Amino acid sequence: MGAPTFLNNSPKVALIGGGFIGPVHCETLRRIGVPVVGVLELNPELGQKTADRLGIPKVFKDLDELLADPEVGSVHIASPNFVHFEQARAALMAGKHVLCEKPLALTSKQTGELARLAADRPQQAAGVNYNVRFYPLCHEIRARVARGDLGQLLSITGSYTQDWLLQATDYNWRVEPDHATNLRAISDIGTHWMDLAQFATGLKIERVLADLAIFHPERRKPVGGSETFTGSAAAERPTEPVRIVTEDYGAVVLHWTGGVRGVYHVSQCQAGRKNRLALEISGTEGSIVWDSETPNRMWIGRRGRPSELLERDPSILDPAAAAISHYPGGHAEGFPDAFKQLALSFYGWIAAGCSGPAPFPTFADGHHEVQLCEAIARSAQAGTWEGVS
Repeated sequence: MGAPTFLNNSPKVALIGGGFIGPVHCETLRRIGVPVVGVLELNPELGQKTADRLGIPKVFKDLDELLADPEVGSVHIASPNFVHFEQARAALMAGKHVLCEKPLALTSKQTGELARLAADRPQQAAGVNYNVRFYPLCHEIRARVARGDLGQLLSITGSYTQDWLLQATDYNWRVEPDHATNLRAISDIGTHWMDLAQFATGLKIERVLADLAIFHPERRKPVGGSETFTGSAAAERPTEPVRIVTEDYGAVVLHWTGGVRGVYHVSQCQAGRKNRLALEISGTEGSIVWDSETPNRMWIGRRGRPSELLERDPSILDPAAAAISHYPGGHAEGFPDAFKQLALSFYGWIAAGCSGPAPFPTFADGHHEVQLCEAIARSAQAGTWEGVS
């Protein structure tokens, strides 16, 4: 599809970070006609390599140079987690729109400050990239729950599973502690599940009871570092042993608003699961199951009459879901399209004058997710139920 005409005057973007997810942002912005005019990396040499690889015209030497550039109106932050707070705060203070990868920051003190700064700047868009919300059927689930199709909600369950850290020889910077919650599987992928489940149901997680496990207390770190999702590097280069304190697996029992119950688990050591988020919502009149590995299909469970399989087809979806479903039924939409729809939502809101409720995950949502992670970390350490701040 061509770019919407309302994006013709969209702000130009500077990208921070060119690892696994940075190029996804760059491709997404080009799909919707938003220009990427510059990139910032760890150093100018790496920045030039990223710029050459992605066809970005400008390389910034540091954050100050990026924020001083009058051509840059928006900043996409896809850098390592520990610099998100500094970069997002500086970009907001410089008057830029900001779309940040999760986590928004490492502590709720930091995210609280960012959420307050964003609230004080209503004419700046401040979003967090919880892209899973933007699969069309996730919006369809939200609409069906809101209109009461499932009756009174009873339970919300599911999982997020991967296998890219299955072996002790699998290594990435994400396994290293952040010196805050020191969560990994929960904060890396579990936050996506929690954000989607809360978005789809309109409920909030209030209390948690967590159990975490480290399957590989020691991993082999490739000398010189490794990249995300490239598999084991131990057979290809020298390695050194590293003690691991971040979890490979986590299970969390949940109390939701309204007395709804639930549980979910995450694992980055589940063979064959490359990137699977599963969500099941059960109510007195029915249930819904959605799986990110088959994102164009949704199971609708009934008692006393046949259950259904719904294939994504904008002609029969709720208007909110149809609006973010740009291809006819039978033409699969997936991960890159979810990124596209989030970006369209973000820049469409800017084009509309930043008026009304933001239709994308905000800094307030990013703050709540870090509060959830802190409660989960406290629960796992103490073995007790913990309330979410």
